[in-house]
Amino acid sequence: MIINGKKISNELDASMKKEVLSLKAKGIEPKLVVILVGDDPASQIYVRNKHRKAIKLGIKSIVDRRSKTFSQNELLDLIDTYNRDESVHGILVQLPLPKQIDETAIIRAIAAAKDVDGFRPENVGKLFANSKEHYPVSCTPKGIMTMLDYYHIDPKGQHAVIVGDSNIVGRPMGALLLNAGATVTYTHILTKNLSEFTRTADILVVATGVAHLIKGSDVKPGATVIDVGMDRDENGKLVGDVDFEAAQHVAGAITPVPGGVGPMTITTLMQQTLELTKAANRRQLQTVR
Repeated sequence: MIINGKKISNELDASMKKEVLSLKAKGIEPKLVVILVGDDPASQIYVRNKHRKAIKLGIKSIVDRRSKTFSQNELLDLIDTYNRDESVHGILVQLPLPKQIDETAIIRAIAAAKDVDGFRPENVGKLFANSKEHYPVSCTPKGIMTMLDYYHIDPKGQHAVIVGDSNIVGRPMGALLLNAGATVTYTHILTKNLSEFTRTADILVVATGVAHLIKGSDVKPGATVIDVGMDRDENGKLVGDVDFEAAQHVAGAITPVPGGVGPMTITTLMQQTLELTKAANRRQLQTVR
């Protein structure tokens, strides 16, 4: 089974578009601010795609572009301005940042109630504590959980193996699966005898940035394989961290690259923008009802 992230994304977009119209009818306009510092080519593409998606859904989107010489103090002041602006519901600072800026300090400067990326320590802590509150979670892992649910793949009682230890994907992915009842094993590119772990996975999530790291022989027959990689092969073709051609004959379900995880990341960002909007206006929404 091919897990079609693009199809899921399109269905969710249609639903969100209606939700945005409903909020606007009640005098509430969802608003997302993306701050882009510098001229990193990949970041330019990511920010453009986020902006286009927001506009398509009717979400007010502000892209605040700053030069690569923008200082950390200037960026902190800018974030503070948006934190205080009640019309702004989500704030995202596109990573990576220029070397003169401390990413950790910037992430911590964003108000927890507007941390649409789910990177702030308070929100990460709620995730790892399995809090039952509503809070934003890193978008790619949360999008993957949406995909699993859509295809009725229940992590409960399953052995999930994560290949990758980043704060953006690997670590929060493991926490979400653990919270969903899976037994979770964390691995990464420095793990010795990696395939010994991956071959035991009922759910295998790979996020390393190493093209075709996982071969067909590294996959347990019938496993669900989630490929988060976005790499280029020697011919410049977009490929994943998993050798799709080989692994698809072994896996029970697998995501392609492109068209798998990628579309779900931006869709999840928009979902969380709406969730933060509703949280900020809960009293008004209750009054309207």
